[in-house]
Amino acid sequence: MKKVLVTGSNGLLGQKLTERILKENDFELVATAKGENRFSVKEGYTYEEMDILEYDSLDNVIGKFLPNAVINTAAMTNVDTCETEREACWALNVTAVENLIKVCKKHDVQLIHLSTDFIFDGLAGPYLEDASPCPVSYYGESKLAAENLLKKSDINWTILRTIIVYGIVNDMSRSNIVLWAKGALEKGNTINVVNDQWRMPTLAEDLADICLLAAEKKAQGIFNASGKDMLSIIEMVEQVADFYQLDKTLINPISSSSLNQAAKRPVKTGFILDKSIKELGYNPRSFYEGMKIMQQQVEKLQTN
Repeated sequence: MKKVLVTGSNGLLGQKLTERILKENDFELVATAKGENRFSVKEGYTYEEMDILEYDSLDNVIGKFLPNAVINTAAMTNVDTCETEREACWALNVTAVENLIKVCKKHDVQLIHLSTDFIFDGLAGPYLEDASPCPVSYYGESKLAAENLLKKSDINWTILRTIIVYGIVNDMSRSNIVLWAKGALEKGNTINVVNDQWRMPTLAEDLADICLLAAEKKAQGIFNASGKDMLSIIEMVEQVADFYQLDKTLINPISSSSLNQAAKRPVKTGFILDKSIKELGYNPRSFYEGMKIMQQQVEKLQTN
């Protein structure tokens, strides 16, 4: 049985990986994060505190467990925070990856790294894996810098690029576009939603699946790992309203330029998924199916 070590295991994707491995029992899991384990189930896997900003911490933990693959889900992903807190962004999104590369080389471990559609300017989406990057934000720059470090390294590396990840964790502590829109519309609040950006939202369970497919197949190179529906941000929010039978007249369309956000966003990203489907057996759900899965999970949490 292959052993995987997950960084950032308290995050949404990290928790979905733990959930998925415990359910299928097809990998040995070492979950790691800074601070205590926030996943509700504590049995069936190992949890170890690890600070990915500290080389020695990485070396000690990875050297102790010697996994077949490290899945790096830890990152600073708030685009505006990255724009204003550049040092912290670079440390977590680039320097930490540099440390991981050194440690994975030392212990001969595959490194599966999560990247983003924000390495592109959004003028030519949807993108193939070999499209030329051109980030328009510091977040995008930091994620591209990490990709370039991996490409130049001589370790066994995999880059999985994803887009707007949504899903729920057991304590409902993580918000995302679905929960935000549902929460606001249920309260009867008017919400401003941009009508000039397009994305392919990704169910966290699907992203966990492709991470483990990459580990299982020891995949090398870059793979697109998003959902399969291309939607404008306002279409996503309208679909959330339709799904939960909420009032769509509360949704107010606005342009991106009226938001005055710290960081610029790409216009239309999206990915062509053929390579991931063919080579890895990736099978992402539609946005509607994703919302159905989330709703079943919420109902289950409410009855427990």
